[in-house]
Amino acid sequence: MTGILDTRKLELDRREMRIYSDHAAFSAHARRRYPEKRLQDGYRQAFALDTDRILHSSAYTRYIDKTQVFYLIQNDHITHRVLHVQLVSKIARTIGRFLGLNEDLIEAIALGHDIGHTPFGHDGERFLSQLCYQAGIGYFMHNVQSIQFLDRVERKGRGWNLCLQTLDGILCHDGEIHNQVLAPRKDKNFDTLADEMTRKKTDPAFALMPMTLEGCVVRMADTVAYIGRDLEDAIRLHVIQRSDVPRDIEKVLGNTNGTIVYNLVTDIIKQSHGKQSIAFSDEVSLALKRLKDFNLKRIYLNPRIKQYSHTIQKLFEILFCQYLEDLEKENCKSQIFVGFLKDMSDEYIQSHHSAEVVRDFIAGMTDRYFLDQCPEELRPAVEKA
Repeated sequence: MTGILDTRKLELDRREMRIYSDHAAFSAHARRRYPEKRLQDGYRQAFALDTDRILHSSAYTRYIDKTQVFYLIQNDHITHRVLHVQLVSKIARTIGRFLGLNEDLIEAIALGHDIGHTPFGHDGERFLSQLCYQAGIGYFMHNVQSIQFLDRVERKGRGWNLCLQTLDGILCHDGEIHNQVLAPRKDKNFDTLADEMTRKKTDPAFALMPMTLEGCVVRMADTVAYIGRDLEDAIRLHVIQRSDVPRDIEKVLGNTNGTIVYNLVTDIIKQSHGKQSIAFSDEVSLALKRLKDFNLKRIYLNPRIKQYSHTIQKLFEILFCQYLEDLEKENCKSQIFVGFLKDMSDEYIQSHHSAEVVRDFIAGMTDRYFLDQCPEELRPAVEKA
């Protein structure tokens, strides 16, 4: 590396020490599982490099056709997973900037946090989880699968060797859980990461807490990004009307995505500035919890958007069983060999049971690719809206 780039990296590391909060995660303190000579000779800061690696991953590319909430609906303005993670990144970086936190780490966590999501959103996650549990490999959790992809599947089984702080933030994002206050658990290492992944697959209710404030910010921002956006998508699809939003929620948060995001972000910044925790105020936290409950009842569990769930569940069962059989019979013409295991590292193949390989293959599919693998006569129709 040329002298000027070496000097500039040191300057950037020192600049973080000057302008960031004392509670921030500094790039110079990043920890990787394996040392890399090219990193020692490189000039990019650690968490910025993690962001680049996530952006260039195959799993990130597949965000483009992964369901957020509404599936089998043809509408170019409905949120898909790729937009969601970008919104989380932007919202979290805004919060991080005002709190003096590391925006590179925030961006890496935000862009990678949903990489483990299945096709067809949380319905697909639930269906695959049932199959994994029955196969004896534990419950399927998309946050655990995100680490699996980035650490053990990407680059044909070699993984990206991301920093502990990045992987931890991704594992612990748990945006569906309602927390008023998040205070990081700092005493973690790679053994802790492995243990938490194992415990989460054994007990989905096992509580996780990020090791950095940046991870806590992303976890809050995940909720901020989806709660109002899901509302707008539901209104656009005539699932609900804006006037359905209860007045007590509207009074505190508003009834449009823009207003909801602004009020939530502003409250987080005010409640968290200068503190070693990320928090909502009592009033905003209560209103947000009520909005989550409203969305759950009126949107996520709405029979209209669940009309094809039984069909999708059956297709998950068909593919899971078919790929297990293909592995057992060594059917090399199967897509699990052609589209997934080809050129995969020996380490991956030797360290994964057949059911785990099937899990990784199906979890990585886009909605469209998943349907293409299914018997044509069983595929549900796509609704225009």
